[in-house]
Amino acid sequence: MTSPLQITSRWWRTRLRRAAPWLTLAALLAAWQAAVVLHPRSLIPGPWPVLLGVVELAKKGLLFKYVLASLFRVTWGYLLAIALAIPCGLMLGWYRHCEYAFAPLLQLFRPISPLAWIPISILWFGLGDSAAIFLIFLASFLPVVLATMNAVRNIDSVHLRCGRNFRLSEAQLIWRVLFPAVAPQIIVALRIALGVAWLVVVAAEMIAVNSGLGFLIVDARNAGNRYDLVLAGMILIGLIGLILDIAMRRLEKLPSVQWGYIGAK
Repeated sequence: MTSPLQITSRWWRTRLRRAAPWLTLAALLAAWQAAVVLHPRSLIPGPWPVLLGVVELAKKGLLFKYVLASLFRVTWGYLLAIALAIPCGLMLGWYRHCEYAFAPLLQLFRPISPLAWIPISILWFGLGDSAAIFLIFLASFLPVVLATMNAVRNIDSVHLRCGRNFRLSEAQLIWRVLFPAVAPQIIVALRIALGVAWLVVVAAEMIAVNSGLGFLIVDARNAGNRYDLVLAGMILIGLIGLILDIAMRRLEKLPSVQWGYIGAK
C-alpha cells in the first residue's frame, strides 16, 4: 500500500520534472539580462528589446512572411528528398548489387557540406527559392538514404524468414515486414535530416534569397546594426527547429512502427 508520504513525494517529482524546462529558461533569461546590465556598453541587447523586435516584425507583417518563406523552402526540399531517399535506401539495402554500384558514389558525396554547393546552386538555378530548395534537398537526401540502406542491411533475418514462411511475395515482404522493421531507424534519420535542412535553409537565405529568417539576420545586421532583430531571428530559428523536432518525434508513437521498437530492445 502506498503511503501518503510516497504519494506527496511522487507528486512533487512530477511537478518538478514538468517545471524543469521553464526554470532553466528563466535562469537563462536572468543570466542574459544580468550580463547586459554588467556590460552596458555591449552591442548585445537584453531580452526585452529582443521581444520588442519580434513585436515590431509582427506589426510590419514581416514575421509571418519570413517564417512562412523559410518553412516553404524546407518543406519542398525536405519532402522531395525523403520521397526519393527512402525508396532508394530500401533498394540499395535490399539488392546488394545496387549497393555495390551506388554506395561508393554516395559515400563520396556524403562528406561534402551542403553549403559548398551554394555557388553551384546559384549557377544552376540563380538567386531564388529553387537554389535554396536544391541545397535543402542535398542536405536531407544523403543522410536518409544511407541510414535506410544500413537499416535494411542490418535487419534481423528472423523477420524475413517469418515473412517467407507465410509465402509473402517480394513486394509484400518489403512493404509489410521490411519497411516496418526499419521504420524506427528511418524516423531517427528523418529527424536528423530535418534538423540539417533547417540549418541549411538559414545559411542559404543569407546568400541566395531576399526573404526568410536567414535573410532577416543579415539584413538586420547590415541595416543599422539592429542586433535586437538579429537575436530575434536567432531565437525564432531555434523555436521553430524545436517545434519541428517535437513533431517528428510524434512519428515514433505510430502503431505501425511500435513493433519495430519492441524488436530492437
